[in-house]
Amino acid sequence: MRLLSPALVALLAFCQIASVAGAAVPRRVQARKENSNGLPSPRFFIISMFAPEADIWYTKLPSSGLGDLLARNISTPGLSMLYPHIHCTEDYSICQVTTGEAEINAAATITAVVLSHRFDLTQTYWMVGGIAGVNPKLGTLGSVALSRYVIQVALQYEFDAREMPDNFTTGYFSYGTYLPNQYPTTIYGTEVIEVNDALREIAYTFATQANLSDNEEGAIYRAKYVPEGMPYAAATQKPSVIKCDSATSDVYYSGTMLGEAFENTTRIWTNGTGAYCMTAQEDNASLEVLVRMAIEGLVDFSRVIVMRTGSDFDRPPPGVSAFEHLRVLDQNGFLIAIDNIYNAGVAIATGILSNWECTFQTGIKPTNYIGDIFGSLGGQPDFGPGSLTNGTGFLPGGQSTGVFRRDAEGNVRGKMMGSKTSRSIAGAH
Repeated sequence: MRLLSPALVALLAFCQIASVAGAAVPRRVQARKENSNGLPSPRFFIISMFAPEADIWYTKLPSSGLGDLLARNISTPGLSMLYPHIHCTEDYSICQVTTGEAEINAAATITAVVLSHRFDLTQTYWMVGGIAGVNPKLGTLGSVALSRYVIQVALQYEFDAREMPDNFTTGYFSYGTYLPNQYPTTIYGTEVIEVNDALREIAYTFATQANLSDNEEGAIYRAKYVPEGMPYAAATQKPSVIKCDSATSDVYYSGTMLGEAFENTTRIWTNGTGAYCMTAQEDNASLEVLVRMAIEGLVDFSRVIVMRTGSDFDRPPPGVSAFEHLRVLDQNGFLIAIDNIYNAGVAIATGILSNWECTFQTGIKPTNYIGDIFGSLGGQPDFGPGSLTNGTGFLPGGQSTGVFRRDAEGNVRGKMMGSKTSRSIAGAH
């Protein structure tokens, strides 16, 4: 068992918590009615993407003492046709929804949840909990990654690699630029989203108390990376909890060239502070919805956690082709990745719920910028060209009226709330 970090011990000292692993299960209460409209107010909301990620919670959560997620099943317009219910424990302390895979499904579902007006979500902690491809430079099969950034890496121009210019190292290059590895000059707004790093540190400490699953079959595939030496040393280790970032792309990509290209994209778009280790198809979409809903005061974006577990490597080991790696060989990481969503996730949920009144109810104050590349929630992004609103953030209800127009190239430009400069916000296709 790992010891708690000194910072977390100090934070929870007055809760009289000796260790997260020994934390008492939160007492059971009647369905909470915590707002003036009598709506239930979940304390912890799990976002799953497809059935196996959800089923592990339905199966295992009752044995934790935190409740049964199938005790309450709530439908609302706009949920996935395949996953038409929000599931909650009897007291509504924990809820869960399955979005369906890829960005459109994720955005549609999370929008439906928040705008259902079935809950008061203003104090809810959200946790994305899904499997992912893992970068062998930073993690391995079964690794649990907690992210500070999510990066929409495929939001770029793309050439087929067979047709790219001779001086290109990849067919991907940022909008408005002429070469790979340059910062985009045409911004859509969802390129990079940053979450509360202080909360991530606490979630990391909770998660490290979990006993992570592993299997011999996964260890056999990990061993294929041994000949690569130090660059892939992390791939050869047993699963652990790591801190690194999630790349979003609807395309299920695989291979060394794409993996390295998106490593560079992550580094450049986060101004050198991000480290790409997990692939995903939904994270920027889910978090963009939460950013927009935070503008309207419907959620608190400082309460978002992004957790992914490694089910497969994003590139092959030495001597294995990209095709064999993706479609022929069984890496045997799927089951342990699913298990570790629950193993690490329930440790985080228990930590938050057990220490609700003394620590988490009032929230964890961010020590870093949080939000999107526009600066939509206020403050100055530590990546990108700077806030569109000079740090004030957008006002709810469309009150942040700007003067937008299209230039000769079809780009939308605008002055926002006293901004002295205009910039390209979206490009024409």
